Amino acid sequence: MALYPLFAAGALLPLFTAYPIAVAQDGTAQAGSVDIVAITPDLQARMTVPVHIGIDSAQTGSKQAGPYRFMIDTGAERTILSRDLARQLGLASAGQALLVGVAGTQEVDLVEVEEINLGRRSFYGLTAPLLDGRWIGADGIIGLDSLQDQRVLLDFDKKVMAIGDARQLGGNSGFEITVQARRRSGQLIMTNAMVDGVRTDIIIDTGSDTSIGNPALQRALARRHAQEQTSLISVTGQTISADVGLARTLVLGGLTMSNTPLVFADAPPFKALKLDKRPAMLLGMDQLRLFRRVAIDFSSRSILFDMPRGLPTQFGMN
Repeated sequence: MALYPLFAAGALLPLFTAYPIAVAQDGTAQAGSVDIVAITPDLQARMTVPVHIGIDSAQTGSKQAGPYRFMIDTGAERTILSRDLARQLGLASAGQALLVGVAGTQEVDLVEVEEINLGRRSFYGLTAPLLDGRWIGADGIIGLDSLQDQRVLLDFDKKVMAIGDARQLGGNSGFEITVQARRRSGQLIMTNAMVDGVRTDIIIDTGSDTSIGNPALQRALARRHAQEQTSLISVTGQTISADVGLARTLVLGGLTMSNTPLVFADAPPFKALKLDKRPAMLLGMDQLRLFRRVAIDFSSRSILFDMPRGLPTQFGMN
């Protein structure tokens, strides 16, 4: 049977990193009002939300199972389940595929998911790759296939996540910085960012706890020989070496961030997203948590930032 490639983008941990991507798939979403879900921090301080999964069996009929802990990952194009959860639910096989992770490519099993419920919002007819739960750090990952045409609001002050349209979530009130982005393979890419004076494409990655730059950015910054190295661990369990670095200034629209920690790695997802030839970076949760709120609006293709009170020294506004 022929295997087709999936692209995984995902969670970067300090020193130990995971990165899920995947091609977008058809999934019918049931419209609803704003879905506000309390954020549960896991061992790596990642955000997880409660998810219910609809299953249909001859013995029990249709029912909802859960709740299960899923990460919300704006860097992952497809929703992913752990093998243990799929086995527990008895989900039907949908074949196999090749998953491109941060450290390489791996053959993975696929399962059919009839329904996924996040708050009051439902998504139907998904085909999900399976990965080892110990590398995911949760029961699964909610990817871009379940987030399109919505706004994802991360409210770090209230420790809640809300999903809905912009009007239902209060519009743009209270956000000091709005950065326009372009869409590619479901991702929102900020193309006018500057890292130490180098124009850089940036993707907001809520599944990553660390920011990662590609080799093109490292070369442009003339930092080919870092004094310190680390290892990134993919959601597939594979590893890749990375150089530890620091961006003195990161400019997003009218916002300037100082002393942004990041790592540099020749990660396959950059090539999969056609971001390997020019400087690019994934902006992880370590930097997003510095703000009061961050909104990723897929409908308007914009990223909104609510500045912290008192503007700490690592921030500036133009």
